[in-house]
Amino acid sequence: MTTTPSGNALLPDLTTYDAVLFDLDGVLTPTADVHMHAWKLMFTELFAAWGVAKPYLDEDYFLYLDGMQRYEGVSRLLASRGIELPWGSPEDAPTAETVCGVGNRKNIAFAETLAREGVEPYAGSVAMLDVLDAAGVPKAVVSSSKNAEAVLTAAGLRERFGVVVDGAVAEVEGLPSKPAPDMFLLGATRLGVDPSRAVVVEDATSGVAAGAVGGFGLVLGVDRGAGADALLAAGAGVVVSDLSELLSADSAAE
Repeated sequence: MTTTPSGNALLPDLTTYDAVLFDLDGVLTPTADVHMHAWKLMFTELFAAWGVAKPYLDEDYFLYLDGMQRYEGVSRLLASRGIELPWGSPEDAPTAETVCGVGNRKNIAFAETLAREGVEPYAGSVAMLDVLDAAGVPKAVVSSSKNAEAVLTAAGLRERFGVVVDGAVAEVEGLPSKPAPDMFLLGATRLGVDPSRAVVVEDATSGVAAGAVGGFGLVLGVDRGAGADALLAAGAGVVVSDLSELLSADSAAE
């Protein structure tokens, strides 16, 4: 279902923009489900071992983790339970009781699931990539995940993108997590386009907010569970449940 702040059902034509910057997990691939499972498994075990009174809840993913760089997400969720840990180092062992150690513990669970099950991209998203390729529209992936390169390769999508700005790039460049716009702005710079002439496609409220703050020409929300109202409130101009809706509208208009 398509939603806009005004209730207008008119859908945008992404080929009229100078570039499109896609989030990865939940937009191009269903790896958000793998992340959700890995986070839940890890924090459920960890909170039980630590005797934390409030267990991990499914809503915690959307409140504290979705769209965030891994260690910052860990810090935010622990803070919601009144837990303070030293930050540590990205090289910390997954058994270390540091923010980085906890994040590395989760990443092991994610990597094992990805290697075991693989990942298939959303068909509607691949169809949209085909349309953009045919129109010669430059594309980038902007993802908070350090696993973006591995996920894109596993999904057979890596060669579709000339620019990838992920969690590893953000760490090297010293960029803050979404909802700060810095990662998307770097993506636009590397594509050589003005943000006001580019589209951000996001499924997380933090990513939508980043696109809005960054002054992008269109922020397109994809509702994979965050909720259309929440995405609109965060700054999305249009919300769809799948990118295939944009293709259907184009076909109907011809």
